Amino acid sequence: MAGRRDRTQQLRGSRIAIAILIGIIIGCVCALIFPNGFFNSNSSLTVNERVQVGSSSCESSKTLKSDFASLSEKNNELKKQVRELTEKLRLAEQGSDNARKQVLSLGPQIKAGPFGTVKSLRTNPTILSDESVNPRLAKILKSIAVDKEVIVALANANVKAMLEVQIASVKRLAIKNYLVVALDDYIESFCKQNDVAYYKRDPDKELDAVGKTGGNHAVSGLKFRVLREDSDVESMSDGHDNMTAYGFNDVFDEPTMGWARYAHTMRIWVFNSGFFYLRPTVASIELLDRVAERLSKAKLWDQAVFNEELFYPSRPEYVGLHASKRVMDMYEFMNSKVLFKTVRKNEEMKKKVRPVIVHVNYHPDKLNRMRAVVEFYVNGKQDALDSFPDGSE
Repeated sequence: MAGRRDRTQQLRGSRIAIAILIGIIIGCVCALIFPNGFFNSNSSLTVNERVQVGSSSCESSKTLKSDFASLSEKNNELKKQVRELTEKLRLAEQGSDNARKQVLSLGPQIKAGPFGTVKSLRTNPTILSDESVNPRLAKILKSIAVDKEVIVALANANVKAMLEVQIASVKRLAIKNYLVVALDDYIESFCKQNDVAYYKRDPDKELDAVGKTGGNHAVSGLKFRVLREDSDVESMSDGHDNMTAYGFNDVFDEPTMGWARYAHTMRIWVFNSGFFYLRPTVASIELLDRVAERLSKAKLWDQAVFNEELFYPSRPEYVGLHASKRVMDMYEFMNSKVLFKTVRKNEEMKKKVRPVIVHVNYHPDKLNRMRAVVEFYVNGKQDALDSFPDGSE
C-alpha cells in the first residue's frame, strides 16, 4: 500500500511539473507575439495608423517568408553535400578497410629465412560471398554445394543433345553439386523434367538474346557474367604434350643480329575457357569482371580475352592481373586432340589413362565424338574411337 501511495504521489508531482512547464512555454510564446502586452495604453491608434501598421506587417511577413524559403533551400543543399561527403567517406573507409583485411588475411609479416627456405603464397586468400547480390542464386548454391564447390554448365536449346550426354554421366557418378545455367525456357523445362538443379537469370534483354540465339562462342562468353554473380584459376590446357601444355623456352632466331641473333621467349598453349576451376578470391573475381566488360564492348572470342587478361603482365598504362595460375593434368582433364591424336593410338595409354573429363574442343562433330567417348570409357567398347579422323574433315 505504501508503495502504491508513493507511486501515486510521484505521478501527481510529475503532472504538476509538466503543467508548470507548459505554462512557462505558453508565456514565452505570448511574450514574443505581444511584447507590449494584451492591453496597452498606447493601443488607441487612428484608423490610418492601423492601416500603416498592417501594411508594414504584411511586407515584413513577406520578407520573412522569402528569407525562410531561401534559408530552407540553402539548408537542403547543405544536407545534400553532407550526405555526399558522408558517402564518399564511407566508401573510402570501406576501401581502406578491405585493403587492410586483405593484408591481415595474409598473416603476420615474416622475415626472410635461410637460402632456399622462403616460399611465397600459391593462392590469394578467399573472400566471403555477398548473398544480397543475388539471394535466389545464393539459396540454390547453398542447397547443392559440396565443400562450397559447384560444377556449372551453361546451355541453351542448341546444345540440348550434348547436355543430355553430360547429365547422364553426372547422374551415373552421383555428382550432387552440379548446376545448369538455363539460357532459355526450353532448357529450364528440360532440367525440371529430369530433376536437374538449374538457375535461370532474371530477364535481361541483351543477355537473353545471346542465350537464346547466340552461337558457340557468344554463349560461352556468358559464363563470365554468371560466375561473377556469385574465384585463383586452374584450367585445362589446349596443349597436346608436356611442352605445349606446361610451357617451354622457345628460341627466336634473327641472323641479322649476329652475336645476339637468338632471343628466348616463353611459350604455352592457351588455357581453355570451356573448362576451368575458380576459387573465390579478389583476383579471380577481377578476372571475370575484366573479361565480361571487354566482351560487352566488342565481338571478341572469350577464350582469347580470358588468356590475355590472365597472362599479360603490367606495363606502362596497363595494370596486369595478379592471379595465381595452375595447369590441370592434361591426361586427367583431357582435350580431344590429346585423345584422338595420342592416347587412342597408344595401347598402353588406352589401358592406363582414365580421364576425369574429356572436352571435345578440337573437333566440330562434338556430339558423335562425345557419345564415342562414353562408349569407350564407360561401356568398354574398345573400337569406339577408331572410326574418327585425327582432325576434322
